[in-house]
Amino acid sequence: MLLTSLFTITNHLMKISALLVALCWMSMSPVQAADAKVPGKRVMDIVESRCALCHGREGESASAIYPRLAAQHPDYLAKQLKDFRDGRRKSETMADMVKDLSDQEIAELAAWFSSRAVSARRVGDTELAAVGKYIFNKGNPYSGVAACTSCHGAKGYGTHQLPRLAGQHSAYLQTQLMEFSKRERTNDNAIMHSIASKLTELEAHAVTTYIGGLE
Repeated sequence: MLLTSLFTITNHLMKISALLVALCWMSMSPVQAADAKVPGKRVMDIVESRCALCHGREGESASAIYPRLAAQHPDYLAKQLKDFRDGRRKSETMADMVKDLSDQEIAELAAWFSSRAVSARRVGDTELAAVGKYIFNKGNPYSGVAACTSCHGAKGYGTHQLPRLAGQHSAYLQTQLMEFSKRERTNDNAIMHSIASKLTELEAHAVTTYIGGLE
């Protein structure tokens, strides 16, 4: 009798555990679900044949004109890839790279790059970076430039919706600020235009130099 009762209780507990696991999996976003497994062979082929050329297999792009993807938020990466694919963010190169990708493949790509480790970068011009640190933390109250920390956090790690800035290439960030300022960046432009359009060239150079040295 005792053994039968223990068996019945154990059986119920196993069913409850399985149900909880299933519910957790069903509640995941596509990106979270993709992050729970190793990307499939096709996705890794895409990484190596398309992404690696500019961004590196591990998301550590060698050229400063291309963004570092390592440790970027998966939801943010997935959104940008979908925007490139669906024409909301304009880039002939990126549109061609992602035009045939499914949402699931995009989620797996985003999960792969977000899981890669970032390496520290040294700041070349420490005096310029010091000016950038002030702008990053406090903005410029005289010209109405908001502090970067107000959206991207004290360490530049961003959120699921906002990009991680820490350690990003200074040259790439400067290009994006210029495109936001001129409204040439065709997505996520509403808030960033109002900030980037008020930055002087020196301020943009300084703040991106500082950001590039964050870990």
